[in-house]
Amino acid sequence: MKLALHWQILIALLLAAIAGTLSGTETMVLGIHWVAIFSFMGTLFLNALKMIVVPLVVSAIITGVANVGSDGGFGRLGTKTLGYYVLTSTIAITIGLILVNLIQPGVSDNGIPVLAANEHVANAVAGKSAGDIVDVFLRMIPTNIIAAAAEGQMLGLIFFSILFGVFMGRLKGDLKDTMHNFWNGLFEVMMMMTNLVMKFAPIGVFGLVATSIAETGFDQFGNLALFFLTVVLALGIHLLVVMPILLKTLGKVDNPWLHFQAMAPALLTAFSTSSSSSTLPVTMNALENRAGVSNRVTSFVLPLGATVNMDGTALYECVAAVFIAQMFGVPLDFGTQLLIVVIALTTSIGVAGIPSASLVAISIILVAVGLPAEAIGLLLVVDRLLDMMRTAVNVFSDSVGAVIIARSEGEDDVLVTKRF
Repeated sequence: MKLALHWQILIALLLAAIAGTLSGTETMVLGIHWVAIFSFMGTLFLNALKMIVVPLVVSAIITGVANVGSDGGFGRLGTKTLGYYVLTSTIAITIGLILVNLIQPGVSDNGIPVLAANEHVANAVAGKSAGDIVDVFLRMIPTNIIAAAAEGQMLGLIFFSILFGVFMGRLKGDLKDTMHNFWNGLFEVMMMMTNLVMKFAPIGVFGLVATSIAETGFDQFGNLALFFLTVVLALGIHLLVVMPILLKTLGKVDNPWLHFQAMAPALLTAFSTSSSSSTLPVTMNALENRAGVSNRVTSFVLPLGATVNMDGTALYECVAAVFIAQMFGVPLDFGTQLLIVVIALTTSIGVAGIPSASLVAISIILVAVGLPAEAIGLLLVVDRLLDMMRTAVNVFSDSVGAVIIARSEGEDDVLVTKRF
């Protein structure tokens, strides 16, 4: 009997807890420390994630933007759509940043860092300031796109990919078909490779968590529970407070809660699959047949949203980065946190709509602010359940955007009467 991935990960977590506790840092086999073996397994999984970052992000953005641009999408409708995405993602990140600073889930009761931060980590983070925001925008236009890809400079790649997608959408005839087929094919290949890597997630989880437990024991798991509650609270505020307010004010919807009922099938599908891309057909069907949004709007807004509008993911990335800094006992000043906000906003654009894809983006943020990417191993304990929740938020935000844009385009019958 084949177990579902989340059950495999749960079993891996249990085995990692046992193995890490029994081995400690001194136990050896054939002259090799067990913790070194665990670390090797976890590092191998992280390397696989890093390996797929560049082609996955580039192909996702180019195909998404080109598909919109080919329909003349960067006109009035495109401006409204992208404006909405930037607004809601910024609000989500701000909510997460406020809560993680108020609750401080990564700070221990006695004020002692849960994880040992070496001098290199502290100095790397301390070197970041508000001035790095200027560098972020400078890196958005790389002098050498090949070098940017080799060095993992994702902001420059994202900017280049958006430009490439815009002008690719303006091609005509055979050239257009050739380029679209190539990039769509590359994106599908990268999605399959990502799915393959995620099949090894239980092994990676085992290695990363066993290493963490062997080195620090169970000290960090109380903080991890608080981190989980912080993310859930932030997602809840965005879903249950911010979204209804936007429907009421921007969408002129009399009863915002009717939209929750209309989107119930899509929300349940998103929660169970953790994939906004897989949920896309269900979302489009619910919007058109249950909410009353026209196909013209849904076919434009939703495919783009499944690629670039990731409210829940952006929120999670921001909270995770600050949480890990707190765990290391490394203070983040306003400039560094603002840097995290900007990077979370831009990297969330390129996150694929598949399970646990945000782990890739989180590693980019950690490296950008000077924190070790290996620290994402801490998050794997609760990532699956949080992934389900944030995917539901991503999908619902897309649907709210479609309703708001439809109403602004004169579709007055949207969510006026119950259609289900």
